[in-house]
Amino acid sequence: MSQWFTLLQKEILEMWRNFKWIWVPITFILLGVQKPLSAYYMPQILGSLGGLPKGAVIKIPTPSAAEVLIQSLGEYTSLGVLIIVLTSMGLIAAERKSGVAAIVMVKPVSYRSFITAKWAGSLLLMWFSFLMGYLVTWYYTGLLFNWIPIGEFFQSFFFYGLWLTVVLTITVFFSSSLKSPGMAGFISIAAVIVFSLVSSSLSHWLEWSPAQLTTYANEILMKKGISDGTLPASLLSSFLIVLLLSLSIFVFRKKELAA
Repeated sequence: MSQWFTLLQKEILEMWRNFKWIWVPITFILLGVQKPLSAYYMPQILGSLGGLPKGAVIKIPTPSAAEVLIQSLGEYTSLGVLIIVLTSMGLIAAERKSGVAAIVMVKPVSYRSFITAKWAGSLLLMWFSFLMGYLVTWYYTGLLFNWIPIGEFFQSFFFYGLWLTVVLTITVFFSSSLKSPGMAGFISIAAVIVFSLVSSSLSHWLEWSPAQLTTYANEILMKKGISDGTLPASLLSSFLIVLLLSLSIFVFRKKELAA
């Protein structure tokens, strides 16, 4: 176990050296603050652009606090997922390509510890960044519109974060399987897009899909409560995470032994 913590500390330190602990949370915070501010100041922004007839009045329906939070979560579904993939696609692929992984594995380091420590380091960074960004969204939404109960905030945060964890684990799997970080990132994004599209198109039949967790998080904010499909989707997400991690270890071991 001490070996695993040593590898985890090494991974966290490496992310500090690459400034990931700075720019990734800042990026998530910028994503989080964007929607509340733009929704609140949109009439003024449009009015300042000019070109409107004299005496024209811009009337834009004021969104509810829940709608603002849901729109902000939509940013994490698109740009947030992209950031997660970009920051994790080279976790293992880049080290295999450079030969660093082979050097590390010469030492008495288990394949399981190597993969899971890297995954855990990226997981800590992802959850921390998402928490910072979503907290900023919640704060500015409450300040400019209305306050969402903190319980509903954390419930939606947890289920949305669970889906982002699935995205991260998919990326780690392809990073373990391929030597090219770019190819690992491209296939990961493609897989997430296909997964999401199929789940949304067949939502009545795939209520248990991990991609549906984004919908269930939105329903919590809209005060519809926790949907019946939330628990099965959460359990399947957890199973998928464990399965992909196990496959990552298996594939990485095979490729390293064959090298």
